[in-house]
Amino acid sequence: MRKGVATVAQLSSFDEIIDARTSAEFAEDHIPGAINLPVLDNQQRIIVGTLYKQVSAFEARRVGGAMVAENIARHLAGHLADKPKNWRPLLYCWRGGMRSGSFVTWMRMVGWDACQLEGGYKTYRNHVIEGVGGLASVLRFVVLCGPTGSAKTRVLEALAGRGAQVLDLEALAQHKGSVLGAIPGTEQPGQKAFETLLHHAMRGFDAGRPVFVEAESRKIGRIQLPEALVRAMRAAPCAVLEASRDARLAFLVRDYAYLGDDVGALQARLERLKELQSKETISRWLALAEARALPQLFGELMDLHYDPLYRRSQASHFSAFTSAPRFITDDLSAAGIARLAEDILVARLGEGPAG
Repeated sequence: MRKGVATVAQLSSFDEIIDARTSAEFAEDHIPGAINLPVLDNQQRIIVGTLYKQVSAFEARRVGGAMVAENIARHLAGHLADKPKNWRPLLYCWRGGMRSGSFVTWMRMVGWDACQLEGGYKTYRNHVIEGVGGLASVLRFVVLCGPTGSAKTRVLEALAGRGAQVLDLEALAQHKGSVLGAIPGTEQPGQKAFETLLHHAMRGFDAGRPVFVEAESRKIGRIQLPEALVRAMRAAPCAVLEASRDARLAFLVRDYAYLGDDVGALQARLERLKELQSKETISRWLALAEARALPQLFGELMDLHYDPLYRRSQASHFSAFTSAPRFITDDLSAAGIARLAEDILVARLGEGPAG
């Protein structure tokens, strides 16, 4: 390995990881735990790129070099001002090129043992994609199934609180997964950022123990689940939550109470179902939303939309669904959810020999 260059496998050996790309690139996705110290800001990168295409590579480097030097100087006087001599950072840019390379050169001149990530973010991105696929094939998933309102996410949380391994895809995607699942005031991550978070979570699991995950379709909001993960989940053992209709409705009214705070947003989400429901049904649901009659609205959504969809999809999507153990309850209070989690753990699902 060349002096001053490191690989993805060596990420954990550095004191700090520095992303030298623009703030826009960093916001789209970055290595977990990295900080952003751009050597070119968003506008400067556009200026340099335009000069490279329209004038010459020399002119782009001349103008860009001055910008880079100014930005590095500001970082040296700012975030880096109190770093000790034995501090060891790793830097990366898009492909491990001039942006991170110039920053590393200055740091090494100062006296720090700074290194550049070989291949940059592009190499890390490939590592994430390959890693998710590889981990999906070796982890022992147990999929929690159950119709909308069965408190699957809360059961996952209860399992995690009891020491079980849990992959909470909806938490990573910042979305509850249904047509009403957008979380007010919360932006979903981009696809790349989601996959980075997913990989980071999956690599922390013990492959010898089960990993509980909620049954999901291929998309959570606007996030697309990696195909390898979808395949692994659909072939995995299942645990089916069978809560009574009354318990599910009471849970939905509690869990989605905030939808009554913004009637316009709720109605906009309901209108997305126009192709699946009659005009009369949609009109009635819009009126119920206007009246903030959430119990009646959610009850109709369960009976006419969510439950029929669930019955059509589960057995065809999850191969172990039909023979899976059922966990029956008429109580989805905190205590009832805790009991479900205990019952699932007692069943020791996914703990047999690996397939």
